[in-house]
Amino acid sequence: MSSILTNSSAMVALQTLKSINSDLSKVQSEISTGKSVGSAKDNSALWAISKVMESDVQGFKSISESLSLGESTIAVARQGAETVTDLLTEIKGKIVAAQEENVDRDKIQTDIDALSQQIGSVVGAAQFNGLNLLSGTDDLNILSSLDRGENGQVTAANITIARQDLSTDAGVYGTGTALSANAVASGAAVSNAGNVEAITFTDSADMSGETFDITVAGSSLSFAGADFGAITEEAAIDQIAGAINALGLEGVTAARNGSDLELTSTRAFEDVAVDFSGSTVTDDTVAIGERAENVTFSTVANVNEGDGYRITVGSDVATYIAGKGETFEDVANGLKAAIDSAGIEGLTTLVTTDDTGAQVLKIDNDSATPIATFNAVGAAGGEASGGLFGLDDIDVSTNGGADAALANIEVLIQNSIDGAAEFGSAQGRIEIQSEFVGKLTDSLKTGIGTLVDADMEEASARLQALQVQQQLGVQALSIANQAPQSILSLFR
Repeated sequence: MSSILTNSSAMVALQTLKSINSDLSKVQSEISTGKSVGSAKDNSALWAISKVMESDVQGFKSISESLSLGESTIAVARQGAETVTDLLTEIKGKIVAAQEENVDRDKIQTDIDALSQQIGSVVGAAQFNGLNLLSGTDDLNILSSLDRGENGQVTAANITIARQDLSTDAGVYGTGTALSANAVASGAAVSNAGNVEAITFTDSADMSGETFDITVAGSSLSFAGADFGAITEEAAIDQIAGAINALGLEGVTAARNGSDLELTSTRAFEDVAVDFSGSTVTDDTVAIGERAENVTFSTVANVNEGDGYRITVGSDVATYIAGKGETFEDVANGLKAAIDSAGIEGLTTLVTTDDTGAQVLKIDNDSATPIATFNAVGAAGGEASGGLFGLDDIDVSTNGGADAALANIEVLIQNSIDGAAEFGSAQGRIEIQSEFVGKLTDSLKTGIGTLVDADMEEASARLQALQVQQQLGVQALSIANQAPQSILSLFR
């Protein structure tokens, strides 16, 4: 049936041409924009995923900038810490030179003071954009990643950089919780007298038949009856004491007190072992204790930032306030430096570890008079001392000061080395993270491109095919529109 009112063929041809034109328009859009999914109407699911990933890419660009800023800041701090280490090493050389007595210690002290001031300048200048990691104790958080969970929630991840305080600040002693139980003094005074152990002889009028074996501080003596002859016990003790004194043992002397042989040791930081056996005495093995008094620190308590400890020695008070991450070893070394800086005549100090693992600060008095006051206290809530606390007080103008400075400078050098090493490790980690973020960003971009980018080879081929289909569609529509005209021939 033919109709001049309804041309079904033309309608089909028109719909086909519209479809071809729509596909052609889409392909042309892909070619012009380079994307197969340019908006949500093209493919809402892929478009949504790509937009989330694009936001992550933008975030990682900001993270890359944050890492670059952090790396630069840490590089400055690391260089500063390394420079401080070099300057401290120079100071150590000066201190070693001051150990000789026939040098001009005043000029050496002038050089040390100048180097100390230079260290202060380096620490103050080691800042980047106003941030100085060589001063203070607050941590620095550097944004390092954005972690997206399965539920779509995003959390920020940071690289935490601990400041390495290389200042010489004394700190501020707190008024918080009492910590005196963590630092126990061995006595109430610091004596300058030696410690004494006595060996008691049994009464004997004739020592000619007696024998004795004696070991004092690793040196041995033996006495047979013939060495004494028919002498009294007191005379034999005098002979034994004289023989011990003749050994020339440092800090060890022997003398008779009635029927006792008294052994005295003035060794500051060392016990003296004594083994005495003989027929007129009970076998006696003793140890003459070191002369130094001790402050023993807890093996179970923790050291928190701001914990302060004070040791009173006579009229002088030594104070140290712990910083973040420090231990009782750091506290003991800090108090040692504080005591040494007081310049108390005849006083020497030593930090060691006892058999239980406790840190012990030993204080010896070799002056002409005893020190009547000695105690230790502690309190929380203070402001930490600097990592180079005690540097400004190094004084090599005296023998005692030069000796103390040699031990203290080793602690300061180690502190600066630890600080530089921490910064170096952190800088290396940031470099690795920065490289990873760059690669991750590239991978995300590639993934986004896989989802939404057009295949240009395919689009080009489709364009040519659709252009041909468009031409055919136009011709088909033209033919369909001419069909009703053939009906006019019926009316001729």
